Amino acid sequence: MMRFLLTCHVFLFLSITPLLSEDFITKMEYAKMLYSNPRGIGCNKCHGEKGEGSIISQYQHKGKMVALEAPNITNVPKERFFQALTSQHKVMPTYFLTWQEIDSLYYYVSSEVKK
Repeated sequence: MMRFLLTCHVFLFLSITPLLSEDFITKMEYAKMLYSNPRGIGCNKCHGEKGEGSIISQYQHKGKMVALEAPNITNVPKERFFQALTSQHKVMPTYFLTWQEIDSLYYYVSSEVKK
């Protein structure tokens, strides 16, 4: 009887082990969620759904139309991307992201958006 119970426990453990090793969401799903809402306002609100950049606002200054633009971030080198997310800007909010979160955001804009 003891051997039977041991066999059952081993079988049960081996059959649920793959379930324990899988992530709840994929790396890309996490990165896309983070891109849409890293800390309140999503990157997509200014940089576009795919990081392609966009015009945030236009205004008239001294008789000329001026555009406030968010740049395309799909081809930014990784070092520059990290620097942009860890320094202060005049327009872009400061997000206080972890290194892992910044790495996930870089993964998203450097891979998914190019498809």
